[in-house]
Amino acid sequence: MQRRPFGSTGLEVSVLGFGGAELGFDEGVTDETVAALLHPAIDAGLNVIDTASAYLASEQLLGRALVGRRDRVHLFTKCGATDGFSRSDWSPAGLRAQLERSLTALQTDHVELLQLHSCSVEVLERGEAIDTLEALKREGKTRFIGYSGDGARAEWAVRCGRFDALQTSVNVADQQVLDAALPMAAEAKLGVIAKRPVANVAWKTGARAPSNGYHQTYWERLRALDFPFTHRPLSEAVEVALRFTAFQPGLSTAIVGSSSPGRWAENAALVAKGPLAPDEVAALRSRWAERADASWVGQQ
Repeated sequence: MQRRPFGSTGLEVSVLGFGGAELGFDEGVTDETVAALLHPAIDAGLNVIDTASAYLASEQLLGRALVGRRDRVHLFTKCGATDGFSRSDWSPAGLRAQLERSLTALQTDHVELLQLHSCSVEVLERGEAIDTLEALKREGKTRFIGYSGDGARAEWAVRCGRFDALQTSVNVADQQVLDAALPMAAEAKLGVIAKRPVANVAWKTGARAPSNGYHQTYWERLRALDFPFTHRPLSEAVEVALRFTAFQPGLSTAIVGSSSPGRWAENAALVAKGPLAPDEVAALRSRWAERADASWVGQQ
């Protein structure tokens, strides 16, 4: 698996990472499932695993699966939002307590990246949340700090100059970022993580709205964009979407989540094909320019 510099941190990250959200919200996931997902992927070159305090059992499952393999991966987690997004706590004490719970669950004494999980510009401007992350970095609880979010909040986080990394939505149905936060982050030499890089494959339900409300916004956008590739067989369409995202300038890693063993290897094989042809990228960008609504900013 190809690796890239993670901004100016000195870390080298796999182009394709793993997102742990689905593990936490899928009640059928077992320790055996997570081991079957991750162990072969790590052996094949995966070294970025992203999770969060908000993802219910995700950190516990990952912590158990990574026993004996912790030193082979970069662990990224998030704080602020917690308990399945049912509540949030941006206070210094709250952020510290969340990280301590995360470290216990992940069975480690530090993470490589600790991110504020989509807090508002107002929280960022107050400064105490960022101050707390900087203090935790000085204490060795995290090597680097970042912001996970979209739109104006992501742009503020880049401009403030206090973060090492940005995680933001990048995909065929979320292209506003390609002309805004992404080039800003590249200029600032931040490590950049693309979340939702295949737009949740929201087109696969066709004319029928997805049952998962989390996918609804992308489904509506993709219906309006009507990219020709979404009418191709699913495996081919996923390839186009993933390769479009994974090779955007300034991007460090794209995280794809799954609870299906073998899926990471399938996606890694697609990424190994390299970027789409320039005319294919231009066509996807052109369709966005023609049909996207000005209100379509980063999707949480």
